[in-house]
Amino acid sequence: MLQFQPPSLSAVINGSRLGLAAASALVTSTTTPTACSSSPASIRPLSSPEDAAAQRRSYQTATTAHKTRDMSADEKARPQRPHIAWFPLGYKDAAYQWWTSISPTLAERNVLSHIPYLREARDQHAAAAATASALDAASRPDPYGPRVWRSQMVTLSGKDRALNEYSIERVGEEVDDNLVVLHGYGAGLGFFYKNFEPLSRAPGWKLYALDMLGMGNSTRPPFRVHAKDKAGKIAEAEAWFIDSLEEWRKIRNIDRFTLVGHSLGGYLSIAYALKYPGRLKKLVLVSPAGMPEDPFAVSEAMPEPDMSTLENEFTQDQESVVHDERNRANAQVKTNKATTTTTTTTTTNGESTNGKSTNSNNAPKRPLPGWLVWLWDANVSPFSIVRFTGPLGPRFVSGWTSRRFNHLPATEAQTLHDYAFSIFRQKGSGEYALAYILAPGAFARSPMVNRIAGVGRQIVAAAAAAEREDGSGEKVSKETGVPVVMMYGENDWMDVAGGFAAQERLKEARRKALLENSDEEKRRENGSAKVVIVPKAGHHLYLDNPEAFNEMLRKEMDHTREQGMKGIV
Repeated sequence: MLQFQPPSLSAVINGSRLGLAAASALVTSTTTPTACSSSPASIRPLSSPEDAAAQRRSYQTATTAHKTRDMSADEKARPQRPHIAWFPLGYKDAAYQWWTSISPTLAERNVLSHIPYLREARDQHAAAAATASALDAASRPDPYGPRVWRSQMVTLSGKDRALNEYSIERVGEEVDDNLVVLHGYGAGLGFFYKNFEPLSRAPGWKLYALDMLGMGNSTRPPFRVHAKDKAGKIAEAEAWFIDSLEEWRKIRNIDRFTLVGHSLGGYLSIAYALKYPGRLKKLVLVSPAGMPEDPFAVSEAMPEPDMSTLENEFTQDQESVVHDERNRANAQVKTNKATTTTTTTTTTNGESTNGKSTNSNNAPKRPLPGWLVWLWDANVSPFSIVRFTGPLGPRFVSGWTSRRFNHLPATEAQTLHDYAFSIFRQKGSGEYALAYILAPGAFARSPMVNRIAGVGRQIVAAAAAAEREDGSGEKVSKETGVPVVMMYGENDWMDVAGGFAAQERLKEARRKALLENSDEEKRRENGSAKVVIVPKAGHHLYLDNPEAFNEMLRKEMDHTREQGMKGIV
């Protein structure tokens, strides 16, 4: 039994932060070393010394080693619990991975190598569209292309500020629309590897995925907050990320774009829309964090919340979410307002309790231990523990990756584990913003449900308005709505009730605008809001059910393009 002593750990880590409730299950639980096979991970070879070293590794995570055992008819009829140790990677194998670990850039490249058809543009610095001579001939013929990808660092102003960017463009086509994808807390763009190819099939679109400043493989400058009041601290923490996104937009000379944000990326996407109006054609929030209001999180006079579903991010077995037929029934208690698609597994409609949806059976609320709340407020992150434990870091990471990726093919699960460890172990930076944005349990200190009505209803700055004119030749000075789509997994531990509450706020803002705006503003009205439930998926719906997720998002992209051709957006 590992015993956790907050004061001593705080003294060692000195100001780091544990922002996730996983520790309540992972740090205090009894751990059982699990023997791991010694066959190396099978990934596409790359011609570099680091890659050669990676191929010599003899460890294997429990995700790779997990085998389906024979079950009797009675066992199949009963709900099955995953037989996975809290930390499946053995001590010896963890130390070996730590010693022979590959670079973060190579780990990201190995994940992206699972993407079919796309070819790498040889000239990383070309400003014009790539030509056929710049394609990687080693790739398979592209039935939807040709398409090329680039990976590069985009330098921003200031010291040690640059964003890691992955982009896909269609060769020989003019770019009419841009899709920008933001990841969640502590993650990276590589986790969207199952979405890049299907989404880039859309004609006229260019896709960008970014690592947020201080996360993933972007640079990691020191994070500091200078404000003394609560509102000022929240604003500074949000600005750390969204100001860098706006600077990147200007460097890329993108006028307006569709923004997709997952989890914390969804929260920050709303903050971006509010601070920088007039830049979005559509806002897609994928299981956004910080949406519902919680009185404990927003009142300084009250204690922090003592119940949360956040622990499910670390204890929920993803294979059960994706393959267990019982999950489909969990959608019964979501809400009868769910939007479904006709081409994917039908999401059933259900009842609501006191006007609020109920979380799935896979997402029960659990009490937050006092020491976790203490660590949260002390700004100690789970990545601090990964860094502090040194050779045992891969073992701690396997506690998450073995559950999060166990529904994927073994090779992909292995490369994702390597990738996760490579970014988790890097210097702390943007991760320290979480304490100022969210309270323990993932409730926002400034809930977006109280702010989202302002999305698409802001006064556009004069400089931005001067860059663009509407169809009548009149300069745009006020936003007239932005379509907002909120997507949740049917077994999401994020409460979909917050999404429906936000939907009502947005619809009310539209009704008010149609009553009060001028005739010209009414003509340009483009605000809308809807909530979509993705079946067979949890919080990471883009990875749990990528087929359904990609199809839903492609429909939104097609609709945006149609509206653009009509001059509506």
